[in-house]
Amino acid sequence: MAIQEKEVRHVAKLSKLAFADDEIMHFTEQMSDIIDMVEQLNAVETTDVPITTHGFEIVNVYREDIPEKGTERDLLMRNVKTEKDGFIQVPAMLGSDEEGEA
Repeated sequence: MAIQEKEVRHVAKLSKLAFADDEIMHFTEQMSDIIDMVEQLNAVETTDVPITTHGFEIVNVYREDIPEKGTERDLLMRNVKTEKDGFIQVPAMLGSDEEGEA
């Protein structure tokens, strides 16, 4: 499966990353090579291979869930620069052009 330069540019835009044209071409080639290598795994016969969910046999790794009293909100809010109605205010991370425009 070949990755197109247009797709790399789209992902870069969504990630808010800027790359030069030669870098985009290089990433396009690299991503296509990676996809080709992963697709080779489809050719491997795995019908009789048991499912492996973990490299080591692990039994009962969970601790007992015991509720504990948390830190008081007033104490936590002492280090907050700005807050409103008891919530921490942070700068906006998403702009208005986030609808996936190509």
